[in-house]
Amino acid sequence: MPRQLRYRLPGVPQHVVQRGNNKQVTFFDECDYRRYLEDLQEACEKYDCDVHAYVLMTNHVHLLMTPQHEDSIAKVIQSVGRKYVRYINGTYKRTGTLWEGRYKASVIQSEMYLLRCYRYIELNPVRAGMTESPMDYKWSSYAYNGFNKKDEVVCAHECYLKLGQAADERATAYRELFRHKMDNRLINEIRDVTNQCRVLGNERFRKEIELALDIKTTPVKQGRPKSPKGVRLDLKRPNQI
Repeated sequence: MPRQLRYRLPGVPQHVVQRGNNKQVTFFDECDYRRYLEDLQEACEKYDCDVHAYVLMTNHVHLLMTPQHEDSIAKVIQSVGRKYVRYINGTYKRTGTLWEGRYKASVIQSEMYLLRCYRYIELNPVRAGMTESPMDYKWSSYAYNGFNKKDEVVCAHECYLKLGQAADERATAYRELFRHKMDNRLINEIRDVTNQCRVLGNERFRKEIELALDIKTTPVKQGRPKSPKGVRLDLKRPNQI
């Protein structure tokens, strides 16, 4: 089985998913959720990675992140995993691994898909039947993005900031995005692309990623993909991703 692609692209957002080993529970008590978020905040500050949206489910996490360096995301996930597993094993007198192998991540075309990924992530508890509204779920970024509630983990993306000049205006506009149900085709597209560690964007965006990193972003049947080169994209150039 080919190894999952890693996109070493500073300044380009990625949707990251990490699941419990064999789908086992990774959060057992409220203090565990808080501890994970503390470890995440600390790691993001240390390794220069911004989190725009997140949700902590009982056996997996979704993170919408923008790395500032080529290896920011990998170092954040590694750091959080190491500290959190040590905490869980010590607290609950268990041994062994907690998370399944490698995390999954897809690179996101900001102008077309970023706010859709915000919604996809924060609506996870609703789709799972755990709550009727994303506001009813404590362990996500929705309270910050939709109601300006303090959350030290979250850093607003430029696409979110463009929703309005003032914080209240942005929050109101953001809540409007949730008034209508997400299209099932979009949900499946985001899910499939993330599970396969592919690119979420149009054909031009995908080609630019392939050119920048000298890789193929479409699935391959066998063999291992070429190791991506550490290339920084010029995000300021017009029509660039």
